[in-house]
Amino acid sequence: MSDLSASPQAQMTSGLSIGQYLIRRLQDYGLRDLFGIPGDYVLTFYSMLEESPINVVGCTREDCAGYAADAYARLNGLGAVCVTYCVGGLSVCNSIAGAFAEKSPVVVISGSPGLNERVNNPLLHHKVRDFRTQLEVFEKICIAGTELSDPLSAFREIDRVLDAAVRFKRPVYIEIPRDMVNVVPQVNHPYLMPDSTSDIGAVAEAANEAAALIGNSKKPIIIAGVEIHRFGLQDSVLALAEQTNIPIAATLLGKSVIRETHPLYIGLYEGAMGRAEVTQFVEESDCVILLGTFMTDINLGIYTANLDPAKCIYATSEQLRIHHHHFHGVMLGDFISELAARNPKPPRRVIPKTLEHRPVEYKLVSEAPITIERVIARLNQQIDDQSIVIADIGDSLFAATELQMHDRTDFISPAYYTSMGFSVPATLGAQVARPEDRVITICGDGAFQMTGMELSTIVRHGFSPIIIVMDNHGYGTERMLHAGDWEYNEIHSWNYHKLPEVLRGGTGYEIFTEGEFDAALTKAWADRSGMSLLHVHLSVSDSSLPLQRLAERMSQRV
Repeated sequence: MSDLSASPQAQMTSGLSIGQYLIRRLQDYGLRDLFGIPGDYVLTFYSMLEESPINVVGCTREDCAGYAADAYARLNGLGAVCVTYCVGGLSVCNSIAGAFAEKSPVVVISGSPGLNERVNNPLLHHKVRDFRTQLEVFEKICIAGTELSDPLSAFREIDRVLDAAVRFKRPVYIEIPRDMVNVVPQVNHPYLMPDSTSDIGAVAEAANEAAALIGNSKKPIIIAGVEIHRFGLQDSVLALAEQTNIPIAATLLGKSVIRETHPLYIGLYEGAMGRAEVTQFVEESDCVILLGTFMTDINLGIYTANLDPAKCIYATSEQLRIHHHHFHGVMLGDFISELAARNPKPPRRVIPKTLEHRPVEYKLVSEAPITIERVIARLNQQIDDQSIVIADIGDSLFAATELQMHDRTDFISPAYYTSMGFSVPATLGAQVARPEDRVITICGDGAFQMTGMELSTIVRHGFSPIIIVMDNHGYGTERMLHAGDWEYNEIHSWNYHKLPEVLRGGTGYEIFTEGEFDAALTKAWADRSGMSLLHVHLSVSDSSLPLQRLAERMSQRV
């Protein structure tokens, strides 16, 4: 290893404070924007942020800031949220837990009491139990964490934690006592971006074994998952599929991993929860190549998927298993590249016409009451390759599985952690990351009432997403899972379409029929002056076919 003590990177750290170095390193990883809410323990760092090139987006709640940072990270490659001690940090925990579960690299930055304030363990405001409580909580829901309490190790700790976020695609935690922000460490700190590499022998042997299995198969299939999004491997997977003519399915969490109009794409594989023809095609395969796929209960259709391990090549960033052989030290991207270099040539597998992409037919029935399936059918006529769809949990997600995405990584939903209230703050994060794209958000009324006031921030910044609130007067998924007139599934009804008046920005539409939805969507699509809120009245009993299939399976467990 060369001596970096005199490198430009080392010289650039000279004279930087701990706070300045953290900001510099965030920018090195491509972070342009940061979400959060200030508080007294983090105000010094906030002032430093405001004077930096990083754009600070203030949110209405800490958990909303976390959801926004999560969505931003999914589109940008890294996100960040900055909050104050305990009352802010503990409020953001649920958002960060979801980011960990779904492999979204969010940097949590929290201020804390100064080290000189902690003498004799005083009862300072915001403190819970002791001064390590918040750090210990985040150690459970982050891949790495640190408290920047030692000037001699602070730069090194920042490097370690940020590198872990990018390498493992999971959230990390950095706590900075307020009297450490302006401290300038008297150290010469060289920095070299770590380069993670595979074990050459292991990757070659794994690629050889996988290529032989694929070459000898008659009915191969690729199932692409969430890590293909997170590690930016969409082009590599698509090149492998096109080179070998192997059809591709996606998991629910991996939806939009490639454009869904591609001739090799057959749809979402969700076990018995999904379309029967997709399930049959996948489970008849004699070689299943799972790339970047985490087999959660939702991805597996509530464990109704039937995949024989003896027919599977299972490759993620964390493990590689071919049949019952395990390989270590193999990076996911290297494995895909080496496999493609072997150029396996299985027989071309014919995709049935029932799985071929066909434009969705939609004929407007103007006076018909609007239903969730007709909302999705109409949206399929509208979305294009500049559209990002964000779906909240419940039938907003399950119905939206029928949308045909025109570009990769354009569908965002917490499809594994399934935290209600994700979508509106995630809309903010997506708009900040890609301000020119058209963001369409599908959200149930129950989820909207949790975090919908983050529309205030969206209005403040002049963004123009289309927010579709599906109003069925309560928690529709729970109604399906546990049949009966249970009052706990009901919520108070709002006039959602009048919220733009309260927020002083945007346009609201009240919708009962297909014709009204068509007219509102057409007008909203052409309107870039501000956000559009479409209040869609649904029958209490309305539900999509995917939700009905899910409920049939899950209700047995509930």
